Amino acid sequence: MKAIVCRSFGQPHDVIAVQTTEPPTTLAPDEVLIDVSHATVSHATGLLIEGKYQKTPPLPFVPGTEGVGRVLQCGSAVDHLQVGDQVVFICDWGAYAQQAKVHASTVYAVPAGLDPLRALALPISYGTAYTALHWRTALQAGDSLLVLGAGSGVGAAAVELAAQVPGVQVIACASSEDKRQAALRRGAQHAVDPQHLIEQVKAVTGGKGASLVFDPVGGDLLLQALRCTAQNGRIVIIGFASGTIPKVPMNIALVKNLTIHGFFYGQYIGWTPANERQRHAAAMQAMMAALFEMAHRDAIHPDISRVYAMDQLCDALDALHSREVLGKVALQIQGDKT
Repeated sequence: MKAIVCRSFGQPHDVIAVQTTEPPTTLAPDEVLIDVSHATVSHATGLLIEGKYQKTPPLPFVPGTEGVGRVLQCGSAVDHLQVGDQVVFICDWGAYAQQAKVHASTVYAVPAGLDPLRALALPISYGTAYTALHWRTALQAGDSLLVLGAGSGVGAAAVELAAQVPGVQVIACASSEDKRQAALRRGAQHAVDPQHLIEQVKAVTGGKGASLVFDPVGGDLLLQALRCTAQNGRIVIIGFASGTIPKVPMNIALVKNLTIHGFFYGQYIGWTPANERQRHAAAMQAMMAALFEMAHRDAIHPDISRVYAMDQLCDALDALHSREVLGKVALQIQGDKT
């Protein structure tokens, strides 16, 4: 089979190549073998290749943590899937290969009638946003939610999911007018410019500030968001797409009585620690069923904005880093790119 192989940690242009490799052979009882059609690309992909992510794979390895395809084989203990099922999946790494071996607890059967490419955008971006907003910070009516990085995959997902909660004011912060307009179409009531974040957020909240901040960006933008967070507000830290981990001035957290939530989606899917996977498996399957249902009735729009050929991973990463794409991008693993 063909796979993208990372030989050493470093800049993607220097260390990855499409190679012919042996397909997986033996399956553990709780594993599934999947014929992969497409797989997503994210900022975390680049960090993994550079050796800067929370997990460090053994070298050489095949990147890719989210994909869609059909089940080729099920382990003896797998009872929620069958050979031939269309599925989306999350894995530690290995999705950039024509066949992937995945723990069955993070494989989700796609309902009939839902486009597989739409389903592909759900497990990580929408899953992260859903669990952060509902499980970690208890988003509720009356909240004013500020979403930083609202043009990204996870930011757009947070906007759409929050818009499904009656009585929530959704404020989207994005770096370009196109991205701000896209956020408004996804259900945000307001879209603000990061260059004028503090004054614009205070203006649309009547001077109070945001009661909840969703931050996948970090860097200076979080430091600005601290200053337009309401008294007794909450901040949930999703990641650091800016490339900078900010040093939070805790005096602001003190005088505003803020709660800062760290959030690591990997805990729910067995990345760290691995033994958490089974504890959360039933809740994750139920959450994915809810996301599939919302996507099927067009309450959310988990679209892939651009598809690249398998040998264009570096181009896809460059497009993400330059912020020239809206939402999520993917690689086509099987066949010619369309």
